[in-house]
Amino acid sequence: QFINTKLHGLDLKVVNYATFAAMAFPTLFDALKLHFKARGLTYADAARALGVSEATVKRIFSRRDCSLERFAALCDLVQVELGELARVQPRPRRLLNQLSEGQEEALVGDPRLLLVAVCALNQMGIDDMLAAYCLERAECTTLLLRLEALGVLELHPNDRIRLNVSRTFTWIPNGPIMRYVTARAGDYFDYPFAAPGESMRIVTVRVSTAAAVALVARLEQIAREYSEQHAADAVLPLADRPALSVCLAVRHWEPPEFRALARE
Repeated sequence: QFINTKLHGLDLKVVNYATFAAMAFPTLFDALKLHFKARGLTYADAARALGVSEATVKRIFSRRDCSLERFAALCDLVQVELGELARVQPRPRRLLNQLSEGQEEALVGDPRLLLVAVCALNQMGIDDMLAAYCLERAECTTLLLRLEALGVLELHPNDRIRLNVSRTFTWIPNGPIMRYVTARAGDYFDYPFAAPGESMRIVTVRVSTAAAVALVARLEQIAREYSEQHAADAVLPLADRPALSVCLAVRHWEPPEFRALARE
């Protein structure tokens, strides 16, 4: 009996699933683990992507056995094609933690290029981009090729996008992208923040320097967790993951009116 499963654009036809799992999966799992390591992903990341416990993921990798659907989800998480996975060794490449000043300037210099870059970083495929924004396929492909030339991503056959950024990727502090965002702060904050899943709180406190440093560390952890959740939810349809913007900011600050009244 044939089992027909669509896996990364390939029709995988297997006469005997048990035989396939016993013979092919061990080697593919070894290769998959190498790709996990190359991209800095953990069992916890895989657990979120599959919607299972971390212990379940550990069993999957130790036994080298899972359903084809779960295996496809794991491949999606590391953005690897089955054909590339079969080569076992991932191609050596340095994942970017930040872009250069010039790369960020190139993005902010072209609104459409920046849009496609953000879409790609949000793990949207070309079809998702075309459905969500007024872009033509040829134009979208051209913009993706420009991003490939900038080193942000790789564009593979069948319009498959593979990011060249790490899961700890951040924009340059006070760099072109952050200046672009802060210049639009009024548009961001002129909003009630009252819908479910939305919140804005300003808490003014006086605490020790050590407590302030600890607070920043906690906020950085929250940022990492939501970045990891973003990667895990990439397997969901675009309609099930609407755009969410999180602004985390901590600084020594008082309103200018207060500062005008402060003693030296």
